[in-house]
Amino acid sequence: MLKEKYTFSDLIEVMKLLRSEKGCPWDREQTHESLKKYLIEETYEVLEAIDLNDKDKLCEELGDLLLQIVFHAQISTENKEFGMDEVISGICKKMISRHTHVFGEDKAETADDVVANWEDIKKKEKGITKQTDVLKDVPSNLPALMRSYKIQQKAAKVGFDWDDMEDVLAKIYEEIDELKNVYKGRDVARINDEMGDVLFSIVNLSRFLKVQPEIALTGTINKFIKRFGFIENEAEKQGKSMDEMSLNEMEKLWERAKYE
Repeated sequence: MLKEKYTFSDLIEVMKLLRSEKGCPWDREQTHESLKKYLIEETYEVLEAIDLNDKDKLCEELGDLLLQIVFHAQISTENKEFGMDEVISGICKKMISRHTHVFGEDKAETADDVVANWEDIKKKEKGITKQTDVLKDVPSNLPALMRSYKIQQKAAKVGFDWDDMEDVLAKIYEEIDELKNVYKGRDVARINDEMGDVLFSIVNLSRFLKVQPEIALTGTINKFIKRFGFIENEAEKQGKSMDEMSLNEMEKLWERAKYE
């Protein structure tokens, strides 16, 4: 029987039941590994709701994401590893220990001060003494653009950074020239390497501009799909399919799509 309101405790009990012998066969079969893709999907659906500024969708998607966290915690409870109480206790302790300007005697007047303090405390907690280990600590399964950005940020904290925008742009042109020198050859490994260098240097530019490359590229992808759809619709109005149009015809429609 559905209720009007539920609590966090209710959610935990629902998940326990779903995982029990009286519950759902699909839920019982899941593992941390099998659930990874759903955790990623739900995270991106939350991001989409934020981009759409859809409050109802955001509320729903946050619930779906929370379910994934409770799901993982329940699996670990059954494995006698840890439970939801430990997850909550752990994050509360982390928030308190890393906000010493709120719960302690440290001072942090700006957001940058807070980030610097957080990083210093994090290194002490993990026993990290070398900056290389700070870079290695960035999760390897982050999207590559996001990981590049974070690693460059952390390298810059010890002065390993360009002085100004012109240096960054010069590096991009240098990397593109190196790619030009190899792209006609058959050395796939070298082409792959130089392409990676170009992308890495572009991320560096986005960091200087304070633009998150993952978000910027997502916006461009959506824009591309919208304009591509305009071209296809206009082609249909002309009684054509896109593969019957010349590139020049499509380019003209592309330009029109920019103003639609």
